[in-house]
Amino acid sequence: MGIEVINPGLLTSVQDEGRFGKQKIGMSPAGAMDTYSMSMANLLVDNPTDTGVLECTFMGPTLYFDEANTVAVTGADMSPVLNGSPVPMGQAFVVPAGSTLKLANAKTGCRSYVAFHGGLDIPLTDGSQSTCLRIGVGGFKGRKLMKGDRIGFSGPSVTLSNLVLRRLNTPQTFSKDVTVRVILGPQEDRFTKTGIETFLSEAYKVSTQADRMASRLEGPVIEHVTDANLISDGIPLGAVQIPGSGQPMIMMSEHQGSGGYTKIANVISVDIPLIAQCPTGGTVRFRAVSVEEAQDLYIGRLKEYEETKIYFNRIYRAIYSMKIDGTEYMAALEF
Repeated sequence: MGIEVINPGLLTSVQDEGRFGKQKIGMSPAGAMDTYSMSMANLLVDNPTDTGVLECTFMGPTLYFDEANTVAVTGADMSPVLNGSPVPMGQAFVVPAGSTLKLANAKTGCRSYVAFHGGLDIPLTDGSQSTCLRIGVGGFKGRKLMKGDRIGFSGPSVTLSNLVLRRLNTPQTFSKDVTVRVILGPQEDRFTKTGIETFLSEAYKVSTQADRMASRLEGPVIEHVTDANLISDGIPLGAVQIPGSGQPMIMMSEHQGSGGYTKIANVISVDIPLIAQCPTGGTVRFRAVSVEEAQDLYIGRLKEYEETKIYFNRIYRAIYSMKIDGTEYMAALEF
């Protein structure tokens, strides 16, 4: 079978990269808020980066495994415990049948991702396993997980190659004070020079209204030339809308397909995970970059995924573990 939900945590749902091509009929893409953590979790367990995972928000679930599989947990550190013993974040490990995996409260960051080798046995809705919680579509019955839910595995395995090497080289860390890069536009001409300077120089706090639809911020008012209204147009992931209040709203995974507020900028793709992991009360600052720089950074991230996949799946003749000053290191020899 797979897993049974003993305790669902605060907000746990099935997510992948998202559902594309449907905004024209008003359907949100949905998908993982932190696609980097999701992708790395999948690579750790030898899945394609867009395989469906569990996204856990602020407080993680308790899961019972009635079938063995290889698992990895990335993103916010929720202190995972397997059968009462701690297991590392950012590392693949085998969960035997009859085991219980428990995630606690996030120490830093907001969201953790649990990946299972082979993925979850959940049908695709318009080409995606992602749950759009706002409209109740996709994932597991279109909703967050509840106690007693059971989800099967699509292709479990406990014999992945190089299991001891399947760990992130650098532990993930998250800050409550982030600077994200943006490309100005498409309506920056609707803001005064002072308004744009305010946007790029001031700090904004993540409000209690932040959710999967938008990260709503609070801080100095961003000044319009006239007003915030325009004829509704398309809204991409990461768009920074400025309504009449002058307070920024960053469009996240479950953003609407179109809207009529001015957009001063768009957060670049590689920095959206920083917003996804910045908690209520956290501080966000903005820095403008060029389209070319944003493209180079995105290409670099895709290259990182490919190099990670190659590293995990190379054929090694010898693998050694050693501790130096209390820190464990792995050394692999390839002939």
